Amino acid sequence: MFISFEGIDKSGKSSQVSLLSDYLKNKGYQVIKTCEPGGTKLGEKIKTILLHSSNKISRVSELFLYLADRREHIEEVIKPALREGKIVICDRFIDATIAYQGYGRRLDIVWINKLNEIITQGILPDITFLLDINPSLSKQRGGGDDRIEEEKVAFYEKVRQGYLEIAKSYPKRIKIIKGEAEPEEIHLTIRKIVLDYLN
Repeated sequence: MFISFEGIDKSGKSSQVSLLSDYLKNKGYQVIKTCEPGGTKLGEKIKTILLHSSNKISRVSELFLYLADRREHIEEVIKPALREGKIVICDRFIDATIAYQGYGRRLDIVWINKLNEIITQGILPDITFLLDINPSLSKQRGGGDDRIEEEKVAFYEKVRQGYLEIAKSYPKRIKIIKGEAEPEEIHLTIRKIVLDYLN
């Protein structure tokens, strides 16, 4: 089973990834917790390039760096884990590229989708949890730690709208979760959906 978590920065994704991973491990499942960018050794180097605030990167170069990270991630981490019957929980996957580089950076979304198809070769999450929060709340929770987080609220509003549009296109896969609720309440909602799928 492959689960991804999506949402704008500071939406609580990483916390929910950890909570779900710990819960499923305690239930006896074999779980791989990973992330994009940075899920491999090469990915860590790509992540440093992408997120360091002093780096000036063109929109297209940014896109291809994320795609290169994803390809290595699929080959080294995701595919092997799925073959072994493990549950993969990933902090960001293909939807992030469409939301951030497509809607946020205004790159052609049809083009991005085609590139994602080439990169993933049909590997897609079974369930995606979209933690939806207001971009102004994202800024209140902190920001400016990396190149992407330094973006203005207007950028995050476009990204959030992108995520919601993607969710409309894939209602069976993408579950919208209100990210402004209490973390434990969010976790209980998520784990019920996952357990229903597993059972």
